[in-house]
Amino acid sequence: MKSKTLLRLLVTAGAGSRRQVAEAIIRGSVQVNGEVIESLAHPVDVTRDSVTVNGEKVDLKLEPRVYLMLNKPADIISTTKDDRGRRTAIDVLPPKYRHLNLHPVGRLDRNSTGLLLLTNDGEFTYRLTHPKFKHEKEYLVFIEDKLQPYEEKKLREGIELEGGMTHPAVIKEVKAFPPFNYSVIIHEGRKRQVRRMFEKLGHSVVALKRMRIGSLSMGNLEEGQVRELSLQEVKILLQC
Repeated sequence: MKSKTLLRLLVTAGAGSRRQVAEAIIRGSVQVNGEVIESLAHPVDVTRDSVTVNGEKVDLKLEPRVYLMLNKPADIISTTKDDRGRRTAIDVLPPKYRHLNLHPVGRLDRNSTGLLLLTNDGEFTYRLTHPKFKHEKEYLVFIEDKLQPYEEKKLREGIELEGGMTHPAVIKEVKAFPPFNYSVIIHEGRKRQVRRMFEKLGHSVVALKRMRIGSLSMGNLEEGQVRELSLQEVKILLQC
């Protein structure tokens, strides 16, 4: 019998990140052969069993793994679907990628732009998004005024936000990427974290662009364009 645990199988099949899949199993949203299964370690025979998540059948045939880099435009939602009819990251992709069960690796908020990764590899998503792996993320920030030295010091030491103190950030003034005037490097992934850090100091972020995740920089990829990562890029990225 070709069996795998339910959690590992769904992550491998691209049903979501490890956390998302675990939560779906625990809340009773996953069925195996019509029976609700709430055990992460439940064995599944990939050749015989039928698995559904939220009533939708999961294709257990392992598709080739795909890793994409998208330069996300503004006004695009970093999800696979949107019940309000807004354009998603999947809608931006060329048609040949839209049937591959891709999902965003983490998120960029609707008004932010820049580097967004998409994949159908749940383990890759887990390795890049779980805080324990501490992958750096570099952002360009545009604010209409200038940070005071004591404000830069606060960013470097950590900002108290809802949910706790942020880890120290690397902050520096930049002039090479107008209109952006600051570069910020963090390794956390809280919702709207960079915007909230600046807002805590009384500065509204006018524009925000992610330029780098770990070893992977966006380079000269044009806004709205996409390219596949090489296996070497994936390997190096996971090693960082």
